[in-house]
Amino acid sequence: MTKRSILITGGAGFIGSHVVRLFVNKYPDYQIVNYDKLTYAGNLENLRDVEKSAHYKFVKGDILDAEMLQKTFLEFQIDGVVHLAAESHVDRSIENPDEFAITNIIGTIRLLNAAKKAWQNNFEGKRFYHISTDEVYGSLGAEGFFTETTPLDPRSPYSASKASSDQFVLAFENSYHLPVVISRCSNNYGPYHFPEKLIPLMINNVINEKPLPVYGKGENIRDWLFVEDHAKAIDVIFHKGKNGEVYNIGGHNEWKNIDLVHLLCEIMDKKLGRTKGASAKLITYVKDRPGHDMRYAINPTKTKTELGWAPTIQFEAGLEKTVDWYLANKEWLNHVTSGAYRGYYENMYSNR
Repeated sequence: MTKRSILITGGAGFIGSHVVRLFVNKYPDYQIVNYDKLTYAGNLENLRDVEKSAHYKFVKGDILDAEMLQKTFLEFQIDGVVHLAAESHVDRSIENPDEFAITNIIGTIRLLNAAKKAWQNNFEGKRFYHISTDEVYGSLGAEGFFTETTPLDPRSPYSASKASSDQFVLAFENSYHLPVVISRCSNNYGPYHFPEKLIPLMINNVINEKPLPVYGKGENIRDWLFVEDHAKAIDVIFHKGKNGEVYNIGGHNEWKNIDLVHLLCEIMDKKLGRTKGASAKLITYVKDRPGHDMRYAINPTKTKTELGWAPTIQFEAGLEKTVDWYLANKEWLNHVTSGAYRGYYENMYSNR
């Protein structure tokens, strides 16, 4: 008999695949059900190493499909949810806000309803864990940090959709006593990251000697966290977090975008045997995106003091590890950047 049956939505995506891998490898007595629509960013190649595990199951499904969700809850006797499925790219949300509202808000409500119905108010031993983002807090000035009590102030359609879904999760806890927990994390980086986000985009473009598009002057600041550290935090919060609580997950690792790109160029030149400074010549400044938040910085003290989690990967080491993975997996990179992504990329960066 399995100890737990965990539904991980968006488990074929970047962060989701790392969470699935961790849970499958760490908890052989759990049943892990990966529920994913397999959109452009969802890729089962991310999970080749665990796909044959006896206690791992994949279900191709949309979180908007209430009937499919209910069927999945009943078939696998789900008693825990780790909800990662979401549209997550700010640029795409500016281009198409409707899609983000539908997936991130309505999809989360459908999943909450499915859990509530399946568990039939017998919530003992159950958990609905919603993964959010630090972007719901808005933008910081030169000083200060986001805490769990920072007022929500989303500035993009993406962050607005996530802030709204957060509020629905907490409303289900308040109205129906559904056992929920939320975490909000800073920027992730690492293997299997779809190359529309900053670090994998730059790695891919350096490999192919293409321009490195940097918004504005590159002075926007982000706090970076290695994805495997985030997966470990999710594990701890799922098992030890308190119902109704929000936990911040951050790396204490702030970098200006332009400084990060220069560091990445130095690493890539070394790894590729290129002349020092060769990759940096590819940096191209493009028109800033609308509503571009200046600075994000997370204070993860609550998560550390209450649950004992702290990041373990130092940024430069994590960045080298990430570069090494992409250079060793060019076939994966070529596969995910084919087709529709190329058209999207051209539209986003070539005409600015």
